[in-house]
Amino acid sequence: MTMANDIEIETPHVVGTMTMAAAINRALADAIAEDPDVVVFGEDVGALGGVFRITDGLAERFGEDRCFDTPLAESGIMGTAVGMAMNGMRPVVEMQFDAFALPAFEQVVSHVAKMGNRTRGAVRMPIVIRIPFGGGIGGVEHHCDSSEAYYAHTPGLTVVSPSTPQDAYSLLRAAIASPDPVVFLEPKKLYWSKGEVDTSVTADLGTARIAREGTDVTVLAYSAMVPVALEAAEIAASEGRSVQVIDVRSLSPFDDATVTAAVRSTGRAVVVAEAPGYVSVASEIQARVFERCFEYLEAPVRRVTGFDTPFAPPKLEHWYLPDADRVLDAIDSLHWDDDAEGAAR
Repeated sequence: MTMANDIEIETPHVVGTMTMAAAINRALADAIAEDPDVVVFGEDVGALGGVFRITDGLAERFGEDRCFDTPLAESGIMGTAVGMAMNGMRPVVEMQFDAFALPAFEQVVSHVAKMGNRTRGAVRMPIVIRIPFGGGIGGVEHHCDSSEAYYAHTPGLTVVSPSTPQDAYSLLRAAIASPDPVVFLEPKKLYWSKGEVDTSVTADLGTARIAREGTDVTVLAYSAMVPVALEAAEIAASEGRSVQVIDVRSLSPFDDATVTAAVRSTGRAVVVAEAPGYVSVASEIQARVFERCFEYLEAPVRRVTGFDTPFAPPKLEHWYLPDADRVLDAIDSLHWDDDAEGAAR
C-alpha cells in the first residue's frame, strides 16, 4: 500500500488475462501509486483517457497533478518533461500518434538523449516517451508510421516495443524505473490482443525473448510482427519445418548474445518488420547477423518488411504489411537441402 494525493492506494499482485491496453494502464497506475515522482501527461490523457483509452481512469484515481492534459504542442510536452526530469521527477509522456511525435524530435535528440553525456552523468533523464506506432488499424499515413529507426539511431536512447500484454506491463515498469530515457513504442494493432499478465514478473531492458523454439530456421521479429512470425511458424510446422521465433523487443540496446546464439543454432535467418526496409532496424539486424554468424549460415539472411513508400491507405494496408505468407516465402528461399535433392531428382 502506498499514498498518492493523501489517498491510500492498493497495488496488489495481480495474475490474470488482460489486453495489452489494460496491461499498459495497469503498469502506469502501479508506477504512479508506488512512486510520488512519477507523472503522466500528454494530449487528452486526462479526462478522456487518451485516444486509445490507455490512461483511462488515471486522472480520476490519482488526481490531475499526477495525470493531466497538455496543449497540442509536442515540442512543449517534451520540453516540460526535460525540465521535470532535471528536477528529480519521472515524467511519462504520451505522443498521441507516431508521426505526431516528430515535432518533439529535436528535443529528444538534442536534449533528452544527450543530457546525461553532456553533464558526465550529473543530470540524468528518467523520461519515458510512449508512442503508439505502426499500422493495422485502418488509419491514414500520419497515424500509422513506423518511426523506430529514427530513435534507435540516436545514441543515448533505449528503444523497446512489446508484443505481448506481459511484456507491455513488465517492460513499461522497467522503463519507468530506468534512470535514463526510454522510447516505449506501443503497437496499435496489438492494443486489443489478450494474454496472461503477472504483475510480479520483471523484464530487463536490452534483452530479447525466445517466443518459440525451433531447429531449422530463426525468424527475428519485434512488436506487431511477432504474432505474424508465430503464425508463419505454426503453418511451417504443419509442413514439417521447425521455426524458431525470437522477439527482439529491445531495438536499442540490441541483444546480440541471444540473437547470435539463436541464428548459429539453426544456420538460417529471416528478419521481419513492418517499417520500410531501406536504412531500417531490419537492415541493422540483418547486418549484425551477417557479421556475427557468417560462417554458420547455410543461406543469405532474408528480410520481410513494409515497402519503401509512405504508409498505404486503409483499403491497401493489408498489401503493405508483412503477413505469414510473405514470411513463409522468405523461409522457402533459404537453400534447403531437400529442395536441392528434389531438383536433382
